[in-house]
Amino acid sequence: MRTLIHPSAVIHPDAQIHPTVEVGPYATIAAQVKVGPGTKIGAHVVLDGQTEIGAANRIYPGAAIGLEPQDLKYDGAPSLTKIGDGNTIREYVTINRATGEGEVTAIGNDNLLMAYVHVAHNCRIADRVVIANNVALAGHVQIEDRAVLGGVLGIHQFVHIGRLAMIGGMSRVDRDVPPYMLVEGNPCRVRSLNLVGLKRAALTREDHQLLKKAFRILYRSGDTLQHALEQLDLLPENEYVAHLQRFLVASLGEGRRGPTSGSKGSRS
Repeated sequence: MRTLIHPSAVIHPDAQIHPTVEVGPYATIAAQVKVGPGTKIGAHVVLDGQTEIGAANRIYPGAAIGLEPQDLKYDGAPSLTKIGDGNTIREYVTINRATGEGEVTAIGNDNLLMAYVHVAHNCRIADRVVIANNVALAGHVQIEDRAVLGGVLGIHQFVHIGRLAMIGGMSRVDRDVPPYMLVEGNPCRVRSLNLVGLKRAALTREDHQLLKKAFRILYRSGDTLQHALEQLDLLPENEYVAHLQRFLVASLGEGRRGPTSGSKGSRS
């Protein structure tokens, strides 16, 4: 099985590499790295720090994972990078480890990070997220399941991006992005429901209708956000509306960025 490792690769003897892992030419793997079965590591990839990578990932040439955070507060404390299973990490993606001792930069399962994506310290990406080329995530960004980020985006630190949200390319994201919404612009604004994403997620007709009503209450009624959130309580009980409501309430809390606002051109 050692033939799966190119002879030019530099792998520390203490690294824990499953026998089925493939390692390409000139890849470098540090002592505290763990890599699970079936993962493929391309040429010139660098895996550093306390980094754990699960099964069946594909890491393309030039990616750098687990290096020190680009954070002036970092004092060399041991921190972690954790990556789940089935992820595709394309060329020259950079994923920095967390800043504080014992803290984690975490990526879940079945995500696609296209070329030149940067994931900064303490970010958390859930499952089945798609991030297009040249997207930069600042520190402490959180992304929920099945969000889609268009290319050439900048995401402000501490921003939260909700489940099944879609962000149009070349937008500036400096506020939390509510679940199920399509946002775009500089700065970005909520434009509509992410109807394509909701269709792909196989929501029921009733779910669609209730989310449309919630959208109109939040972004077309002219009410303050606080009053609109109260009006959502009058809708029939629904898990998607409830998640949207919880997300927005949390976004208004102390220490949060606050939610992205709507636009006069919003449509449902």
